This record gives sequence, C-alpha cells and structure tokens, in this order.
Amino acid sequence: MTNKKKNKHMTLDDRIEIQECLNKGMTFKAIGQRVGKDQTTISKEVKLHAHTYTNSFTKTDECCPKLLKAPFVCNGCPKRNHSNCSYPRRSYHAKTAQKEYESVLVESREGIPLTKEEFYKTEQIISSAVKSGQNIYHAIQANNLSVSKSTVYRHIESGYYTISKIDLPRAAKFKPRKKAKGEYVPKGVKVGRSFEDFLLYLEENPHTNYVEMDTVIGRIGGKVIMTFQFVNVDFMFGLLLDNKTAAEAARKIRLLKEKLRSADFRFADAFPVLLTDNGGEFSDVSSFENGLDEQPETRMFFCDPNAPYQKPHVENNHTLFRGIVESGTSFDNFTQENVNLIFSHINGVKRKQFNGKSSYDMFTFTYSIELAEALGISFVSPKDVIQTSKLLKLFS
Repeated sequence: MTNKKKNKHMTLDDRIEIQECLNKGMTFKAIGQRVGKDQTTISKEVKLHAHTYTNSFTKTDECCPKLLKAPFVCNGCPKRNHSNCSYPRRSYHAKTAQKEYESVLVESREGIPLTKEEFYKTEQIISSAVKSGQNIYHAIQANNLSVSKSTVYRHIESGYYTISKIDLPRAAKFKPRKKAKGEYVPKGVKVGRSFEDFLLYLEENPHTNYVEMDTVIGRIGGKVIMTFQFVNVDFMFGLLLDNKTAAEAARKIRLLKEKLRSADFRFADAFPVLLTDNGGEFSDVSSFENGLDEQPETRMFFCDPNAPYQKPHVENNHTLFRGIVESGTSFDNFTQENVNLIFSHINGVKRKQFNGKSSYDMFTFTYSIELAEALGISFVSPKDVIQTSKLLKLFS
C-alpha cells in the first residue's frame, strides 16, 4: 500500500499525534506507522525539537541514563512529574516543534540576501517606480530585479526604503461596499439565462472562453463606462456611455460590432459568452446576443441578484481602474480615447499569474494585436505604465 504522507511536510496534527504517542511510551516504529512516516523521520523530529527543562526539583546537571536511548525524551517516563527525579527533564512538545518548523521554513524561503550595493540599487529603482505610480510586482518585472515582492514589502514596512506604505497605490484599506441595489432586469428576460444556466453551459462547453461585463459609475446621472473583462487573459476594455440606459448600451454595442466587422472580426468569435449583473442597461438582451443581421450568435447570462462574487474577475480589475480614476470622479468630460488610454495602461501592468507577462501580452498572443486595436487598446511600454491619477493629466 502506498504511503500517502510520504515526502509530505509534517503538520501540527502529526506533531500532536507524536507527542501523545510519546506520552504513552510507544516506539518510533509504532509512532511512524501511526502517522504514516518512517521511524527515522520520527526519530529526527524528536531529537531536533526536544528541549531540556529544569525545575525546583532538579539537583544535578547530569543526563538521565534513560535519555541515552530511544525515545530520548521523558514524555513517557512514569517519573516525569514526580519530585523524586533529580535529573533535568527533556520533553517533546508539539506546538513548540511546529513554531520552530514554521520559523525555519520562512527563513529558508527568503532567498539569497542582496549585497549592500545591490540593495541600494534595487531600493532606488523600486522607490522611483512607485513614485511614478507603478505597483511593486510590475516594477520588479519591468526592471528584471532579483528580489521578491514579499521581500520588498517587508523592507518597506521595516523602514529600509525611502518610500512608505502610504506611497503604495493600494496600501489604504478599501472602503466598505455600498449596499447593492435591487434587481432591474425583468425576470422573464433571464429565463434560460440565469447563473445556474451559465454554469451548466460551461459544463457542456468546457473550452468556451467568456467575457464578464459591468458598469462603472461616474457622476450620478452622468456618463458611465461599460467594462468588458476577458477572463482567460485578464484583459479589459471599456465603452463610454452617455447615460446608464438599455438604449444607450444597445447603441454602443452595435457601434462596436460594426467597428469589429470593418476590421474583419466577428463579435461572436471574440465574445461567444457574456456574463453580467442585473443592471437595467443590460436588459436589451437581443442587442448583445444578436449579430448585425439580427441572428442569434452570442450567449448572454446574468448573475444572481446582489452576487458580484459570481463575476470576480471584472470586479477585481475595477480596483486597477479606481487606482487611476477615484470613486466619485465624473466621466462627463471623458472621451472614448481617454477611456482607451486608461485601459491601455491597465492592460500594460505585468501580472504575477502570467509569470511577469501583461494582460496585453496575453491577449495579443491569444487573439491578435489587430483585435486589441479594434477594441481601442494599444501597447504601453512597461516602464511608461502609470497606475495613478497622474495619467489623467495626459488628457489635457
């Protein structure tokens, strides 16, 4: 029978089991069989993490003869709590062993420390990048630095850098979410288009890529931005709407389909499946699902009411947008070109999940540069990426 725990790190439960077995006087072989480890592993664990203690009854510095042979600890000794034992106690405690293991594990993963020269060079590059509005991971990747993001954060918190946490784009805590508004899309429209139907569709068509949609609000009653997130590559673009109505959304979607067709693209090929919330601007389903010939070509589904977690990708990417355009900022003076510029910089940010590639890199590799351009997104050099409101100054 294959040992399922072979080559696995010991857990706190394993160590508690070892301690209880030692208290019962069990051998290393018996303990190993109990926890699914080799007896030599148990022996090394006990020797490494056992500690010697003294108390008021200790009268000698000599080692108890029984500790010279397995199990090398007093856990199972009947005299361990008796006052007539004058030897120092040596015991194994699970929680102490776990803490020591975790401490060593953290230290082993910190990597090779930088030299003094390398440290100050890295500090200057990171601090300069952050002051320019770039995030830590992007700065590391864009400059090919041999340091981890967690190490940089640790150095900043320790005060080793000229920047502090307040200089980081997303260091401040997010404000509490506002209470979600009620449902706006008629129930009849969502028949066959519910989130449950969406999950069933993906189960039947597992290789289908889908796009999440949402709307970002500027001034109440003013212009809004309808956002689209390609989940498979974390790529986002937006359409500027004059108002948050179904008619305006339908108009802009039709213009997008016409623009794609003029560039020799078919909307349904890039947007085979759409997932969105219950905002009223999405209630004209046919404008999204039907092609320019009014024939169905795209599937559209709706999340459950008040369930933004069902489309997490577009929600998470909005935090990058809000890093540039603060909540409450009016979009009334924005143009579509302004929106394109914002999302071009957002898509230029290097992503850890893509091993240092940006969403733009992933999208153009998966689809094409021409499609990105048709959606209004252009390439931004990694060192020129801006992730703060400083980008808005380029509008004027």
